Amino acid sequence: MEPEILQGTIASVIYQNYDNGYAVLRLSCEDGQTVTVVGTIPLPSVGEKLLVTGKWVSHANYGKQFEAEFLERLMPQTTNEILAFLSARSVKGIGPVLAGRIVKKFGDQTLIILEREPERLSEVSGISMPKAIAAGEAFRLQIGMRQLMEFFALHHLPAELAVKTYKLYGEQAIDLLYDDPYLLMDEELEAPFGAVDRFAIELGIAADDPRRVEAGIVFELQYNQTMGHVFLPKDKLIAAAGQLISADSETITAGIQRLLSAERLASDFLANMEVIYLEPLYKAELYCCERLKAFASSTYPEPAAFSKKLKKAAEAGKVDYSPTQEQAIRQAATSGLLIITGGPGTGKTTILQGVLSLYDQMGLSTVLCAPTGRASKRLTEVTGREASTIHRLLGAGIEPRSGRLFFTHDERNPLRADAVIVDEMSMVDIALLSSLLQAIRPNARLILVGDPDQLPPVGPGFPLNDMLRANVLPSVRLTEIFRQAQQSLIVMNAHRVNRGQMPELRNVKSDFFFIGARSEEEAAQTIAGLCSKRLPQNMGIPADQIQVLTPTKKGGTGTVELNRRLQACLNPAAPNKREKRFGEYIFREGDRVMQIRNNYDILWKKDDGTIGAGVFNGDVGSICHIDQDNEELTVRFDDREVIYDFTELSELEPAFAMTVHKSQGSEYQAVVLSVWGGSPYLLNRSILYTAITRARNLLVLVGREDTVAAMTENAKVGRRYTGLKLRLQELS
Repeated sequence: MEPEILQGTIASVIYQNYDNGYAVLRLSCEDGQTVTVVGTIPLPSVGEKLLVTGKWVSHANYGKQFEAEFLERLMPQTTNEILAFLSARSVKGIGPVLAGRIVKKFGDQTLIILEREPERLSEVSGISMPKAIAAGEAFRLQIGMRQLMEFFALHHLPAELAVKTYKLYGEQAIDLLYDDPYLLMDEELEAPFGAVDRFAIELGIAADDPRRVEAGIVFELQYNQTMGHVFLPKDKLIAAAGQLISADSETITAGIQRLLSAERLASDFLANMEVIYLEPLYKAELYCCERLKAFASSTYPEPAAFSKKLKKAAEAGKVDYSPTQEQAIRQAATSGLLIITGGPGTGKTTILQGVLSLYDQMGLSTVLCAPTGRASKRLTEVTGREASTIHRLLGAGIEPRSGRLFFTHDERNPLRADAVIVDEMSMVDIALLSSLLQAIRPNARLILVGDPDQLPPVGPGFPLNDMLRANVLPSVRLTEIFRQAQQSLIVMNAHRVNRGQMPELRNVKSDFFFIGARSEEEAAQTIAGLCSKRLPQNMGIPADQIQVLTPTKKGGTGTVELNRRLQACLNPAAPNKREKRFGEYIFREGDRVMQIRNNYDILWKKDDGTIGAGVFNGDVGSICHIDQDNEELTVRFDDREVIYDFTELSELEPAFAMTVHKSQGSEYQAVVLSVWGGSPYLLNRSILYTAITRARNLLVLVGREDTVAAMTENAKVGRRYTGLKLRLQELS
């Protein structure tokens, strides 16, 4: 079928997917007819002129459509065309009223001025200089983004990469990528190697081109970071990279040597084995080892009248310390470093409160932190002291030009604290630990608190586990379950699971219940019913205090399907609720959502007017407003609100249901846990134990008893290549 060409103006945008650039729009053609056009048309705007090449197709539900294969954008030329374009809010911050004033002032030169001299917009009534400059930036970004997304679509690269790539390389992106397509393998972009490699080969890059070989090697190391590995044995790296790019071992070995010479990689020997690191992780691991040993070697005399101070701390906490707890508080007073570990109900919180009281009496200033917003909020609740995320404590930010993460607090600008307490240490990876240690003064005390039996960090390494297994750092492991905690079947079953024993599922007069299901559909229906009716109505637990957890994203009891069901029953569509479709999700006002990656430069505003930056992976909030005109969505996280541009919605996902991994560090009044099925990799003891310990007052398991048994029995934990344990032992 010969392709046809249509020329016309976009009359309306029916649908657009910011992730992949796909759009459905109505095009007013020059011959007077209005047709439906579908295809990859990134960021279409009403009033925009298009020259579209494609073919007619017939859709079963929507009838005759024109499927775009190629298109050329023709910017509005006449005064009327420009007015229609701007009046349709095609440029952020400019609506119909301002559009009329601007076009009246500048006529057919409006778009040229908007692009090249945006400050002149301030000559128009109602437009301040900052607003004029912002409008110009928005217009240039829009043009650049469209060109880049069209370029990506042409070369079958993921359209969502365009936003990050444009921020990193700006208007030079296309020229730079033609010169070296493997620039897309920058770690900040998270690009899939396969798509980038196909693009490079299209441009004529040879199979043994050094850039391709080196990109493949670096990608293997970056990919294995997501599996928790800090390094790879050299022989495994050679084999994996060789298979990835179909190259022999000599070619890969030569590439590794070039990267070592360029100091992009580092080589070392551990356990008589040559291992290869990405340079930043190598430095991070060495630094952590040195600083941890330095803190551990610092000792202090026992405070004067220690027994009196300890008694005062006990009275303040209304507790009687056990010998182990007393030992831990004493070590916190006399050691530069102390690791406190233990399961639920073993008194970690009691020790923390005692240590804080003691430090207050000693005149020490203390800061508290945790890896996630939910974990830091919980730490604030149990201690009564202000706690923050580690990133916020360190002053995380993004360098405007490079897009790289930086921290304002480091060795040159350390934290002004005599002691630092870190909770939920099991979630802290080697890179974050290194950044934290850089910001702590050498003469400060460091207390690390966590449970090594919970899931390991999402990032590379498992520092808490390595520190304990090295057995060379001061630590206290709490094993005694206190009497009050013994009344909780949640606590007792968590410890049973941790010992490899089947949890008690038959006790119906407790805080721990099991509800069987005969099918996956029945399990999903039961979960929805518990959240929407049974628990709120029968037990008085508000729906917003119930968190559904599941091991997996896929299947009928995975997060995707459960979020769809839970949204339908907990926050159904209504005329007064605005919605925004983005990819496979429909975001609706009132929805519970989660930030799924760290964003250090997005702005937030508190109720008291305080403005700051940074929203972090795992932060949970609710959608309070969707503004279709300005293409913005506002999420409330506790006491602060964050405005997302529609192009940033890939950073959010529904959170009525979440994976157990995402829940780590949080605690909920009630947890409903799906135990139906999934990959054996996900059905393991660590996931079950972590899920159980997320519940404060009530836990309901829904699914199959044999799945619970399988998870309890499966103690396999994927091996992580990490050298911290060996390095600590070598330094001792």
